[in-house]
Amino acid sequence: MSHSVELDGIGMRFGSTRAVSGVSFTVQAGEFFSILGPSGCGKTTILRMIAGFLEPTEGRVLIGDRDMRGLGPNQRPTAMIFQSLALFPLMPVWENIAFGLEARGVGRAERRKRADDLLRLIALEGYGDRMPGELSGGQRQRVAIARALAVEPGVLLLDEPLSALDLKLRQHMRAELRALQKRTGVTFIYITHDQSEALAMSDRVAVMSNGLLQQVATPRQLYDNPATPFVARFVGETNAIAGRVSAIGDGMARVDTALGPLHGRADRSLAIGQAATVYVRPEALMPGVGANTLRARVSRMDFEGAFALVHGQFPDGAALTAAVPSTRLGDAPALGTDASFSFAPEHAVVLADA
Repeated sequence: MSHSVELDGIGMRFGSTRAVSGVSFTVQAGEFFSILGPSGCGKTTILRMIAGFLEPTEGRVLIGDRDMRGLGPNQRPTAMIFQSLALFPLMPVWENIAFGLEARGVGRAERRKRADDLLRLIALEGYGDRMPGELSGGQRQRVAIARALAVEPGVLLLDEPLSALDLKLRQHMRAELRALQKRTGVTFIYITHDQSEALAMSDRVAVMSNGLLQQVATPRQLYDNPATPFVARFVGETNAIAGRVSAIGDGMARVDTALGPLHGRADRSLAIGQAATVYVRPEALMPGVGANTLRARVSRMDFEGAFALVHGQFPDGAALTAAVPSTRLGDAPALGTDASFSFAPEHAVVLADA
């Protein structure tokens, strides 16, 4: 049975260093929830506090509405999968999966039955007597997940489990993890620094930076409506044009920039005269003149198949990136030329500078 997880103002200090500060959010039962951020932002510290390997220096962790204070990892309804997977190399697959059941005193026949059931669940039926070294990286990954599920946790904690896999296998395992989570209904809390992983798999994502929670939202909301400059720059590619707010109305703002006035969706905290930045995604920029027009000198074009990334420089030396669909490459400007790119105001967001 899956459980909800609530973090209530949790913080963690290591001596004089504050690793996590005042983080609060709730993960719903049965949700695939990711914590996203760069290395050192505090995301793994949060996971270890949920698991019980660390006791918060402030705040509370509640699992299934129960305060976990004072309860160790073996007393919590959680299981954790580490980056290394930590499979036992001299133990067959089925015994690896059933290891936690043996520690709980479950008999051999029942352990084997449960392991075989889980092997069917992860599409490795018949692999129980193989050794971990005989499996591919993706198969070992699935065995580690089955071992965690064997003890029937209410919450499965995953600490960057795909980081050691190559790109194609990571992409394949994303889909498998998501499908497995939906089949089991177990609450997944997934740690990653890879934004594409978080966006592709999650129901919701928490973005962390320097121990602080920046935003919690669905992947689409994070991408389309970043709440802070950090989220706007960290989640996906973006063009950032700095200026000063000169008008606000009907949910839109005008920002006077060195490239001319630009319009975009206004963050609610904006005020006239405030320093702010217009953030616009590369795919929102199209060659030609429009409501918001930018001029840049084209320096490079990277063909990516379905689209081409056009790179340029503004007069002040700042970089521009536009994603032009392959069907419109005939409209793409030539290298070394000064070209115009435009975007619709509703496709840009204006955020106050931090």
